Order: sequence, then structure tokens, then C-alpha cells
Amino acid sequence: MEQDAAAPERRLPPLVRALALVSLLTDAASEMIYPLLPIFLTTVLGASPAMLGVVEGAAESTAALVKLGSGWWSDRIGRYTPLVLVGYLLATVTRPFMSVAQTAWQVVSLRVVDRIGKGIRGAPRDALLAGSVDAGMRGRAFGFHRAADHLGAVIGPAIAWFLLQRLHLSLRTVFMLSVVPGTLAVITILVAVRDPASRADTPAAAVVPFAAPTPMPQRFWAVLGVLLLFTLGNSSDAFLLLRAQQLGIPVALLPVLWAVHHVVKSAASVPGGALSDRIGRRAGMLIGWGWYALVYAGFALATTAVQAWLLFLAYGVYFGLVEGAEKALIADLAPADRRGTAFGWYNAAIGVAALPASLLLGVIWTMRGPSAAFACGAVLAATAMVLGVFVLPRRAG
Repeated sequence: MEQDAAAPERRLPPLVRALALVSLLTDAASEMIYPLLPIFLTTVLGASPAMLGVVEGAAESTAALVKLGSGWWSDRIGRYTPLVLVGYLLATVTRPFMSVAQTAWQVVSLRVVDRIGKGIRGAPRDALLAGSVDAGMRGRAFGFHRAADHLGAVIGPAIAWFLLQRLHLSLRTVFMLSVVPGTLAVITILVAVRDPASRADTPAAAVVPFAAPTPMPQRFWAVLGVLLLFTLGNSSDAFLLLRAQQLGIPVALLPVLWAVHHVVKSAASVPGGALSDRIGRRAGMLIGWGWYALVYAGFALATTAVQAWLLFLAYGVYFGLVEGAEKALIADLAPADRRGTAFGWYNAAIGVAALPASLLLGVIWTMRGPSAAFACGAVLAATAMVLGVFVLPRRAG
């Protein structure tokens, strides 16, 4: 399928913009908590780095399995919006209960429920986005959505910093107040998100509830395998925050560091996604994976707080290069009536690998130290990049 060079000049439809706003608000709520969670676990609750790996790995892996079922079900019923609403609502209701957690295992349980909400909404939302634009705009559409999501991750830590530093509120109170942007996200879905009457490149007859599904192409499974390998080296970003603290960044500045990191992610997402529309998904992903390997090697070798700041900025560029391209490639490869299922498999593969990836880094960190842990991640990413040269298609379709 040839990419449309004129695509970036066209305006994204209102549905894409509405879903982007929902993600912005939801990520603002989530990121009021996430940058502080490693410190909350390791200092307030006394958990180890290995336990941090359990929390994040279990949460993401649970979400991945739910995404697979949710994507399949949305294809079966031919509707995406109801599952999107349920997923965002569940996370919004659950997240503030972090404020009353007394043990690490309670945090594990709450994170799992929160991620179940993410799992329910993820694949149907991505399928809804993919079906709202033609193939030549998919990279930009997904990039725009990711840019809004990352902008929310700037707003959330900024709010957390203000509440902690200016109002002198406790971590638990900050966690409770995360309900406010989450509620606004749910309201936005109720008001502005609907399944389109017809999908941009899907004939009306192609989406029939409970019809026999079209088989996935073999290339889809090959690409999924390489993505799975890369993800084994892509552990939870909570370890990066813990590493930043070790390198000398004060706890109160961690939300600021996380916010600046997401400014870069947000700024890079739209041009990165649009770049994949022009040069192809394969090139963008390979460049991004190589960049990731270099950044993780940098975290392995870093010794100062200044280096931590620079590495977090560089890490944001990776997301801009890869996120939009990956999702656009999945949409390109999947049959029109299997997009929910395709995104379910994509998210499931990445999420299931999150548990062994986070456990691996956590165990290596505990036994050998952070330098060895990040070096392992860099090697896995570089290996996936080499295999991707042979597996990723030059043009999808």
C-alpha cells in the first residue's frame, strides 16, 4: 500500500480530535500518580525494586490480556464506543483508591484494576482511530493522538508538582485528586465520541456483527514476533524514574522531569507519525529502535543528574519515531473487519512481555545494579532492530 504524500495537508476528523482530548485528560489523571509511584512504593511502603517490577509488570500484562478479548469482542459486535467508555470509566473510578493503600500488594491490586480499564478501551479505541482516516493519514492520526496523550502526561506531573510544592499536600491527597481530570475524560466520551456511520476505508458490508472473520496475514504474525522481542528489553519507565533519583534528581523534581520528558514525546509524535506516512513504517521503526538502544546504554553509563535530564529528553524522541508508525503498521496489515482483534493482539503481545521485561530488569538491578539492567535492555533492543531489517515490510498492504 503506497503512502499518500499529500496526507499531512488534510485536516484530521473531529472523532480523532475528541479521542485525543480524552487521552489527554486521562493521562493527566494517571500521570499525577505514576511519577510518584516508585517513591511511594519504595519509601512510604518499603517495597524493593524487584517488587516495583512486579507491580508494573503485572499491571501491564493484565491490561494486555484484556485488550485481546476487548478487541475481538468489538469486531464481533461491530461497535467500538461502548467498550471505550467502560474502559475509561473503570480506570477513573479505581485510580483515586491509591490514596488509601497501606501495602505494596494493595497497590498491585489497584494498578491491575486500573490497567484492566486500559485494556478494555485500548484496542477498540485504536480500531476506531484507524477506521476514521484513510491509510495515507494513519501515521499522522496516531501521532496526533499520542501527542495529546503525552501532553496530558505533561499536565499531570505539573499539577502534582504544584500540589506537592506549592500547596504542600501529601502524596495520598495528590492521588485522590486525580479523579478530577479522569471524570472530565468520561464526560468527553459521553458528549463527543460515537462510532462513525461509515468507516473511511471500510465498505459497509465489511463490518457485520458475528460474521466469519477474515484471516490475519502471515506478515502480521511475523511483525508481532519482532515487536515482542523488542518489548522484552522495554521495561517499565518506573525504573527510569528510580534511576534518575539515584543519579541525584530530588524527589520533588521527578514530576517536573517526567513532564519535560513528555513535552518532547508530545512534540515529536505528530512529525514522527507523519514521517512514517512519507518514508514508510519500517524506516521510522528501525531508526526509533536504534535510538532506544543508545538511550538505554546511556542510562547504563550515566553518573550525574545532568546526564539523567539529557537522557530523558532523548528518550522522548524514541516515542515520536515509533508509536505512530507501529500502530499505523498494525492497521495497514490487518483486514478491515479484524482491526479490533489486530490491535488486541498487538497490545497483548507488548503487555504480556511487560511482566518478564520488568521482572528481568528488576531482578538484574537487585542482583547486579542498574548499569547491568539497562545494558541488558539496550542489547535486546539492538537485536530486535537487526531482526526488523528482515521482517518489517517496506510497504504494507
